[in-house]
Amino acid sequence: MDCLFCKIIDGEIPSTKVYEDDVCYAFRDINPVAPTHILVIPKKHIDGLDACDEGDKEILSHILSVIKLIAREEKLTGGYRVISNVGEDGGQSVRHLHFHLIGGKKLGWNFD
Repeated sequence: MDCLFCKIIDGEIPSTKVYEDDVCYAFRDINPVAPTHILVIPKKHIDGLDACDEGDKEILSHILSVIKLIAREEKLTGGYRVISNVGEDGGQSVRHLHFHLIGGKKLGWNFD
């Protein structure tokens, strides 16, 4: 499989790790739109939210708990945004499920 995020998980491509456990991996986005911009991805390759099935509920629940933990560690006390783009029209550039954790400033709709 030629998946960018799978290669990051496997250590083939360097990243700035923020969190890792047996279910997911989190790292800093290389093109941040805010002071905090972290990607949280499952270690299991899932193309996107549109490809999740009943068996993925535990993974999704775990990832949301990890996002809350990371937000606390990053001191995002004023709030933050969690985004998962789905498909080409939704702006998904890597077909591996991922969540953007964005914060560290007051966010406008277009991050300006």
